[in-house]
Amino acid sequence: MYNFEYQNPVKIIFGKGEIKKVGTNIPSGAKILLTYGGGSIFKNGVYEQVKAAIKGFEVVEFGGIEPNPHYETLMKAVEVVKNENITFLLSVGGGSVLDGTKFIAAAACFQNGDPWLILTKRAPVVDAIPIGAVITLPATGSEMNGNSVVTRIETTEKLSFASQKVMPVFSVLDPEVIFSLPEKQVANGVVDAFVHVIEQYLTFPVNSPIQDRFSESILKTLVEEGPKVLADRNNYEAAANFMWSATMALNGLIGVGVPQDWATHMIGHELTAYHGIDHARTLAIVLPGVMNIKRTLKKDKILQLGERVWGIIDGTDDERIDQTIQKTVDFFESVGLPTRLPDYDVPTETIDTICTRFEKRGYKIGEKADIGPAEIRTILESRL
Repeated sequence: MYNFEYQNPVKIIFGKGEIKKVGTNIPSGAKILLTYGGGSIFKNGVYEQVKAAIKGFEVVEFGGIEPNPHYETLMKAVEVVKNENITFLLSVGGGSVLDGTKFIAAAACFQNGDPWLILTKRAPVVDAIPIGAVITLPATGSEMNGNSVVTRIETTEKLSFASQKVMPVFSVLDPEVIFSLPEKQVANGVVDAFVHVIEQYLTFPVNSPIQDRFSESILKTLVEEGPKVLADRNNYEAAANFMWSATMALNGLIGVGVPQDWATHMIGHELTAYHGIDHARTLAIVLPGVMNIKRTLKKDKILQLGERVWGIIDGTDDERIDQTIQKTVDFFESVGLPTRLPDYDVPTETIDTICTRFEKRGYKIGEKADIGPAEIRTILESRL
């Protein structure tokens, strides 16, 4: 296991009816910018619960943050923050709303030019406005980390940044919010969380049995509980287990002391940037290709995944690897996510465009930094 430092200051408030505690966790006298997305919080009762919880605070609202939050939209919120002298941000929605709110928090305090540099040049986030979150869609784990992904429509780019400065002060997780979610969003959330774990687990062994077992427990829980939520949205226990799995998948704990991949995410981001495909669905497309092209480097962990999660123990190593990849594909498709590019009407020309973009950027991805344009082409062509 590698050396590591781990600190997670986020306070988690978990369970039914806990949205009422939002106000007591915000500093007295704070002026709040309430951020949200397309309006689902008005239909499921979450908005009313939040407003009741923050009664007595001065509140400005900013809605319309997109499922893949747009830089252009977020910069409008930054102007609101500055003009209204906002001192606290309250994100109410899924991971995209929170990702966008994190960027708002950092950009509003950024003093070194265009805040887009935070994403393109990894400009350091020196300060940020504090954030609280009410999560309405389990998926990204953004409620317990400092990660954010933002899309710039003008340049068709989807980029990420990470900073301890934008970790939420608190996050409220009420599993009952899942009751009103459409099937597509639940399915996306299950696969998103699953692949988050895979990116930190499916690399190469470094003698880290705790992280491996934690990862496998999350994967197995998602495989078991995800379909239960899809079958019965009012199954509170399944919803709670699913929600906590999504949080644990990306709060940093399973990734300490181990190599991490993230190639699937970085390639998937390009499919979203060019074609607007849901994030989780891009992961379902790309991951099988990454597993296949890196079957030698990842051999030990793929075999371990096959045995411990899918119960695959028979056959040669290559046969077991093939079975493990297929079982992963079968799981994605069983919850409703197609796994090939033609399923999303992606033209073959997009492969050229993505490879050219990676070539211009001049860097390689993956846990060994050995996936470049040629390998990306092979990965994507295998998904045709």
